[in-house]
Amino acid sequence: MKKLIEKDKKIRFNIKNIEKKHFILKFIFNNFNFFILIRWFSLLKLKLLAKNSSKTFIVNRCLLSVNKKRFSKLTVFSRHIFIKLLKTASIAGMQKSSW
Repeated sequence: MKKLIEKDKKIRFNIKNIEKKHFILKFIFNNFNFFILIRWFSLLKLKLLAKNSSKTFIVNRCLLSVNKKRFSKLTVFSRHIFIKLLKTASIAGMQKSSW
């Protein structure tokens, strides 16, 4: 479990460092005001960037259970962990409703 969290932190760090460079190169490539040679070199540099530096490699995981399948996008917890926290009133201002 710790290995998955460390791997995710490493991927997020790499993406954060390369994101600005990726944005600039993509902007240059899509801008028709630049010469074709400059646009071509920006495309080549884009292709040379690391493949694991893409945003699609980010996996949202629960902080406690490291589960990615039942992850809630509204919170940083998975569904069953979130319900456990609500039952024990660990989250301030929220209460599990029963009807």
